[in-house]
Amino acid sequence: MATPTATWTTDELMEVNAARALAGARTCFVGIGLPSTAANLARNTVNPGLVLIYESGAIGSKPARLPLSIGDGELAETADTVVSVPEMFSYWLQAGRIDVGFLGAAQLDRYANINTTVIDRGPDKPEGRLPGAGGAPEIAANCGEVLIVLRHSPRNFVGELDFVTSVGHGSGPDDRRRLGLRGKGPTAVITDLGVLRPDPATAELVLTELHPGATVEQVRAATGWELKTADAIGTTAEPTAGELTALRALKAPGKAGR
Repeated sequence: MATPTATWTTDELMEVNAARALAGARTCFVGIGLPSTAANLARNTVNPGLVLIYESGAIGSKPARLPLSIGDGELAETADTVVSVPEMFSYWLQAGRIDVGFLGAAQLDRYANINTTVIDRGPDKPEGRLPGAGGAPEIAANCGEVLIVLRHSPRNFVGELDFVTSVGHGSGPDDRRRLGLRGKGPTAVITDLGVLRPDPATAELVLTELHPGATVEQVRAATGWELKTADAIGTTAEPTAGELTALRALKAPGKAGR
């Protein structure tokens, strides 16, 4: 992982950089967990006008703490409006009215396809059941673009998914068009080591930025395929004092939703 300092942790570095990725977005369909942390932090820092949208039907939520789930009452209580789940999916999501979808993953492959359904635990062992799809396949298919945030390890970044829950770029650059998926698909994967983006020609994820203290060797060792790197790898900026204060306020005792 990136080297933590006395000022920030590697998780905070990841969450701050994930929030920064939302700086130019108008609307964001938010997954629970790390995506919700990043999206709420973005609304409190780089993008105060960001409209947070949750699968339960809450549009324009402004929670003071991280929600426990998509059914957390504060999402509805602080929302601009609440619509039914069928309307959320048919009118808002499937019609392409949402700029960014922000998702997590249990497994991710080189084309940013996501598994959140089941893990193969090996011979003579039962499958490891995960939370499942929820709205993630529709988010991945229909938002203008998709951001993904997860911790970087060989367990998470795999050569082959045990199950494809949500399509990223399929098996290459033409798959989304062939499947009739409207959005750009995943445009960035933010981890605790750096940032990966799809190659314009192949759609395969490429390391484009490292977090402070992380190395290319660390990222490659934590990736289950032969990871390619950009010709010039950038370095992300350290979290500012203001970003850290806002992030820690969201996670403060009595407020944490994770």
